[in-house]
Amino acid sequence: MRIAHVITRMIVGGAQENTLFTCEDLIRQHGDDVLLITGPALGPEGDLLAAEQGADVPQLVLPHLRRAIHPGHDLRAYREVKRSLRDFAPDVVHTHSAKGGMLGRLAATSLDVPAVVHTVHGAPFHEFQSRGARSFFRRCETFAARRCHALISVADAMTDQLVAAHVAPREKFTTIYSGMDVAPLLNANTTRQETRRALGFRDDQIVIGKIARLFHLKGHEYLIEAAAEAVGQFPQLRFLLIGDGLLRTKLEAQIAAAGLTEYFCFTGLVAPQRIPSLVGAMDALVHCSLREGLARALPQALIAGKPAISYDVDGAREVVIDGVTGYLLPPQSIRPLAEALVDVARNDQRREAMGKAGQARFTEQFRHEFMTAEIRKLYMRVLESR
Repeated sequence: MRIAHVITRMIVGGAQENTLFTCEDLIRQHGDDVLLITGPALGPEGDLLAAEQGADVPQLVLPHLRRAIHPGHDLRAYREVKRSLRDFAPDVVHTHSAKGGMLGRLAATSLDVPAVVHTVHGAPFHEFQSRGARSFFRRCETFAARRCHALISVADAMTDQLVAAHVAPREKFTTIYSGMDVAPLLNANTTRQETRRALGFRDDQIVIGKIARLFHLKGHEYLIEAAAEAVGQFPQLRFLLIGDGLLRTKLEAQIAAAGLTEYFCFTGLVAPQRIPSLVGAMDALVHCSLREGLARALPQALIAGKPAISYDVDGAREVVIDGVTGYLLPPQSIRPLAEALVDVARNDQRREAMGKAGQARFTEQFRHEFMTAEIRKLYMRVLESR
């Protein structure tokens, strides 16, 4: 099979890791010819393809394929994508992200590519946008959905949201969870003591980690508010913030104003290969974003045997089972979040039981090899139906 993947940018992020694993597996395990078409990895989130990651995957970086809406750049990007697809002549075009998904699907259908598939990593329209912006992006997504043969959701919640918004009928969607390399996560605790010492944590401290860009809607401000209440009840609590972004200075100021500087540790941007050891250094993970398809950090923590504290948004409830694998809380809540932080810190046996339950339930389901096999089955079904 000849398969082209189109994504706006290959920054360090969940959708990008998903895409890279898929491309690598298609080449190594299935012998397919694959081309990864992307734009430049601009911004503070880093470049996933740096340091020779994805070196086995043929890549084409298009200079005008950018995340921001820009009519001139977007028209040029469409022409670049179409020209690239025409030259590659794929059997399948698989698109990701809003801009890559729109331009890739338009170009693929104009060339009558036999199978056009799009993955919804997260809905591009949401309640935190203005009404006009939300309506515009919903219409764009509806328009693009008519120009592909199948849609993949990374969580059932994504399907429910897009069906409710009349983007596409339910039968057009297939849920395939975003895969990852589970082996390092299963062995995350092997470097626990070494990593904790390097980060400055003592053995008696309970470390709550958060993996997310320091960006809007990621919810760091709620964690800081809850932490101010929680450390008063359990002073051994510490917080590990993994990631970087434009809000770092603002968040550091909020932490300092709350008198919590000694309780928080920032790692900055880290390579994906470091995530397992950092998860191993944690005792639990907190996820308080306000929108996310299915945050990659949640299954990462659970596979590593760590319980998760999460706001009940999008696909979180599909892995964070309240009282079983973690704590599921109302979005933007502060007091319940503080109570969950204290509860998970005080109860060693509960932490261990929740972590084991998450590991047992989700390890196989989130293997990247399983994800890619399911995606390839979908390609075959589309090709056979056409």
